[in-house]
Amino acid sequence: MNKIKHTLILMATVFSVVLFCTACVGGRLRHRAELGDTIRLSYARLLTMVRYEDHVHVVVKDPWHQGQILQEYDVKKPFQHLAVFSSPHTQLLLWLGAGKEIAGVCDLNYMVIPSVQKAVAARQMYDFGLSMNPDVESIVSAGCDAILLSPFENSGGFGKLEKIGVTLIQAADYMEPTALGRAEWMKLYGVLTGHEREADSLFSVVEKNYKMLCSSASKLKRGRSILTERKTGATWYTPGGRSTIANILRDANAGYAFYQDGHTGSLALSPEEVIDKAGNTDVWAFKVSGPTMMTRSDLLDEYHGYAVLKALKTGEVYECLSSRVPYFEEVAFRPDYLLREYILLSHLGEYPGALRYFKKLQ
Repeated sequence: MNKIKHTLILMATVFSVVLFCTACVGGRLRHRAELGDTIRLSYARLLTMVRYEDHVHVVVKDPWHQGQILQEYDVKKPFQHLAVFSSPHTQLLLWLGAGKEIAGVCDLNYMVIPSVQKAVAARQMYDFGLSMNPDVESIVSAGCDAILLSPFENSGGFGKLEKIGVTLIQAADYMEPTALGRAEWMKLYGVLTGHEREADSLFSVVEKNYKMLCSSASKLKRGRSILTERKTGATWYTPGGRSTIANILRDANAGYAFYQDGHTGSLALSPEEVIDKAGNTDVWAFKVSGPTMMTRSDLLDEYHGYAVLKALKTGEVYECLSSRVPYFEEVAFRPDYLLREYILLSHLGEYPGALRYFKKLQ
């Protein structure tokens, strides 16, 4: 009898504990749900946003140190006077309808955005000088409430900018390994400026277009191989095999000599190394920052070693004059534009349309 009684007491105790734990778990889940809702991000790996009743909590992972946080902050209300240090973010904010929130920009001389050039000329927007050496006094005079800038590994901080009492927003989107991952950061910039609906709408367009282009390219036979960039000084920087550019080339169903490389950033190689690995590439597509397009003679004067490149021999060389064409301004947040470009270059005559950024070397 005592044994039965003891068993019943034990069962009741266990049942109570189970009920108690269930209630605790349920309560904890309800509490979390009441606290905030995670904003859905399908591609971005470095960014997390949680919406609460009176603010959005933002966490940016450190892209250089696994498991660490680069920046964490709350957005309680949209910023109204932004200092924007890069042309891609300036163009994006204009696309989102947040032009009035841009107090000023950096690197104006390198920016291919006519409306911004006009606004600065009309003194409706500030020119904050170079992004690597900004005019701090002008940023203060403009009444900026936030500075949108790109972080760099081992940069040692942001100097005087950290001492003027203006919120620093570290735009680490360029470290995302995928094109859509980087583009999805536009949702953060929508939160920062009060243009979330516009950001969601634009990203839906980008995602739809990108996926459609991927599908179209996958149905074509493997395209021509593409080599990007050209040498700078004694170094030829080329995208690593796991970089955003390499992944876009994959999605274009194009060939690329460095696919087997495991780096997510750029490879700093000697010209000899690039030519040895990629000398037989079918298409050479690079950017030119000068005032005019380069000629074959210009290229050979820059480096006579280019002469052995198959693409130069066959005339399959394409240039993007980035001082006149808004390549850098657009492709970061419109990767569908660049994907289409690479499909056209790789699948010559198999895909309809004209090139947006590149022109064939004459």
